[in-house]
Parts: sequence; structure tokens; C-alpha cells
Amino acid sequence: MAPEIASLGAAIGAGLAAIGAGIGIGLIGGNAVEGIARQPETLNPIRATMLIAAALVEGIALFALVICIIVATK
Repeated sequence: MAPEIASLGAAIGAGLAAIGAGIGIGLIGGNAVEGIARQPETLNPIRATMLIAAALVEGIALFALVICIIVATK
């Protein structure tokens, strides 16, 4: 595969991974705030679940970025 095409694909992949992670974390945060606003007594369970979900989304995004870097440098 031509190195130019691999670099272009890696750049597009990294951009899509960052956009996807941003959208995912935004949805998680928005829905958590909405849930807390509806039932304030569930603050702690919702916050804990939100943090775990955000960490998982961020981990997947970092994994995708590492794969893109490996493809670009191959």
C-alpha cells in the first residue's frame, strides 16, 4: 500500500475516532444531567455509571488512535 494513502487513511480514522468519542461523551453527560434533574436522589449511582461509561468511551478512542498511528507508520 502506498504510504501516502496509509497516512491519509490514518488521519481520517483518527479524526473520526476523536469525533465519535466527543459525541459519545457528550451524550453520556447530557443524559446523566437529565437523569439527575429528574431524580436528584440518584446522583451518586448516575455519576458513577457516567464516569465508568465515559472512561470506556475514551479508552476505545485511544485504542482507535493507536491503531491509526500503527497503520500510518507501517
